[in-house]
Amino acid sequence: MLEPIGVKRDSIVTSLGRMVYYCPSEYPWTDETTGENKPTLVFLHGFGGGSSAYEWSKVYPAFASDYRVIAPDLVGWGRSEHPPRNYQIEDYLTIIREFLEATCSEPVTVIASSLTAAFTIRVAIAHPELFKSLILTTPAGLSDFGEDYSRTFIARLVSLPFLDNLLYRGGVATSEGIRSFLENRQFAQPNRIYPEIIEAYLESAQQENAEYAALSFVRGDLSFDLSLYLPQLTIPTAMIWGRKTQFTSPELGQRLANLNPTAVQNIVILEDVGLTPQLELPGVTIGLIQRFLKSIGKTNIHDTTSEVITESL
Repeated sequence: MLEPIGVKRDSIVTSLGRMVYYCPSEYPWTDETTGENKPTLVFLHGFGGGSSAYEWSKVYPAFASDYRVIAPDLVGWGRSEHPPRNYQIEDYLTIIREFLEATCSEPVTVIASSLTAAFTIRVAIAHPELFKSLILTTPAGLSDFGEDYSRTFIARLVSLPFLDNLLYRGGVATSEGIRSFLENRQFAQPNRIYPEIIEAYLESAQQENAEYAALSFVRGDLSFDLSLYLPQLTIPTAMIWGRKTQFTSPELGQRLANLNPTAVQNIVILEDVGLTPQLELPGVTIGLIQRFLKSIGKTNIHDTTSEVITESL
């Protein structure tokens, strides 16, 4: 996958396989005067055909001067291992925990996207000692408040034997399939999709055995009801939600935030933005993360703050 300048690639071994991660730790981000005790930010990508750490690559370099930044490809995605298996929720809860334990020596801020953000909430509930704060874009379990994603047409279609791999190879792991997915599922404005994005997603989607994780996601094997867990969260949290997100509306986000206003201290709704503001409007996303890093967890907030930001581009 395409990497920003000055990024070093490394890996750890998890119980599910080798997990590659990226760290902007070379010139121009480090020199002989750079301190070693910078706080850590962990960026976790979401799920979808061809997802990888590239999803955050227009955002995380902005923090490399002041933070130790690490951004992994989750197992089954990007350059990490792709074990041929039907992935389950517990698989990703486990490797997120194992990754944080292996790469971080103190509680950290995790910045995560979509379903992975929902997984991260569950890991933070089970292991709060690993976390300082959470900054989440569109965190949703896809079966929230009793909705059953696995009963949707696309989930049932992909569950049909033989047809699943045919659909993946012919409809997802092609440049046309990637563009269609981005236009219809991730971006509010197709003109914000440029060739590099398609190239990065396509490279990830065409890795050997990449279909296993992607199809587990589309079938609904990884979906769950986040509303059952969010009230248990104790880690200070902020959320960013695109107004034009498919399946997971900002109204859903507000309902989730209202379940735990003590932990969820802020939710920002971006107008004319889809599922991945980190790719669609990286500058705005950087600005919001910078603001949240200064504010969340600093005061006792008992009522969730909600605001709407309108972008006219």
